[in-house]
Amino acid sequence: MIEISKLSTRYEVRRLNDSDADEILKLCKGNSLFYKYCQAEATKEQVLNDLHITPPGIDMEHKYYIGFYQNDELVAVMDLIDGYPEPEIAFIGFFMMNIAFQGKQTGTAIISEAAEYLKSIGKTAIRLAIDKGNPQSTHFWKKNGFAVIDEVDRDGWTVLVAEKCLG
Repeated sequence: MIEISKLSTRYEVRRLNDSDADEILKLCKGNSLFYKYCQAEATKEQVLNDLHITPPGIDMEHKYYIGFYQNDELVAVMDLIDGYPEPEIAFIGFFMMNIAFQGKQTGTAIISEAAEYLKSIGKTAIRLAIDKGNPQSTHFWKKNGFAVIDEVDRDGWTVLVAEKCLG
């Protein structure tokens, strides 16, 4: 079980729910480059869906859709799955920064602290998927120690599976 308050010492971390959808949507709409590469658009319906969707075989008790806050301002959103695709791996299904905090090493600090905590509870790796061709996402994740381990076609949409070993 992940204690979300321990994912960051710099930010208040809390679970997000349906009542936070408008706030999440506002953050997402500030990141048009992401949506260009994943060929989608930020909508309230998509946010509400993301709050409740899990990978196959994973129940909601292992899903942590969380917000990182500074003085009541939403800095970042993360969808963290405990134990996917293997019990010792954590999976980031979604991570997005408030555009006002981008380029200031804030995202790197959040990922670094989260990785330290996940390692401390026995996780050996963090895995995620990057939209192939998105230079901003690819640069961010590589800069933060994630290496591409696979390329997967999802109905004509190619993603790069990346992993950061915590050993």
